[in-house]
Amino acid sequence: MIEVRDLVKHYRGGDGGIVRAVDGVSLAVEAGEMVGLLGANGAGTTTTLRVLATLLRPTAGTALVAGCDSSADPVGVRRRLGYVSATTGVPDRLTPREILTSFGRLHGLAETALTDRVGQLIGQLGLASCADRPAGRLSSGQRQRVSVGRALVHDPPALVLDEPTSALDVIGSRDLLDLLTTLRAEGRAILLSTHRLHEIEHRCDRFVVIHGGRVVAAGTRAELVRDGGELEDAFFAAVAGAGAP
Repeated sequence: MIEVRDLVKHYRGGDGGIVRAVDGVSLAVEAGEMVGLLGANGAGTTTTLRVLATLLRPTAGTALVAGCDSSADPVGVRRRLGYVSATTGVPDRLTPREILTSFGRLHGLAETALTDRVGQLIGQLGLASCADRPAGRLSSGQRQRVSVGRALVHDPPALVLDEPTSALDVIGSRDLLDLLTTLRAEGRAILLSTHRLHEIEHRCDRFVVIHGGRVVAAGTRAELVRDGGELEDAFFAAVAGAGAP
């Protein structure tokens, strides 16, 4: 459902040199699977997700969503993918209901179906009490739920989320991860990045560790974590074993 093959993304730095943000990354996420993409700042996780979301064109390699190529068929990818960015905000003057409705129209949903879909998401995301309040008056957690709803409004089979719990408190993070678990059970493919490894350690089916733009470890928790250890220990061991980028 989500597949990256030998993905490369290079930039030209301010000194004229080449910055290898992503340097040959390959990974896949099947339908009904949730995969955690792990890496320190600058490792290449966000760049990989932005290529999948058609926001960046790769230097080389392929990024596919439900068989659609992010470079050759970006519109096809957007129809099949829900993307939550770590930095994209929501308009302060619009209400959650207005935001979800607007994005549903952009995706071509019929008005009758859209009304039902927006109502469903408002309930599912716990936004009923603030659905008609301007987003500028919402908490950071409520705003993040709106962002997730915006990614889900067209009911995509695949989801890509970049630091989805970064603005949430403990309860908000748990609620969002519970929702992602439900969406996975419904058959969606989910790829998410996070620095809060403890939140996803026992929720993801597999993990991919990126360091210096390359995959340095991949597998299930059982495959990566030594007896009695934690995912964080496995992450640091993989990064240390890879050496300097």
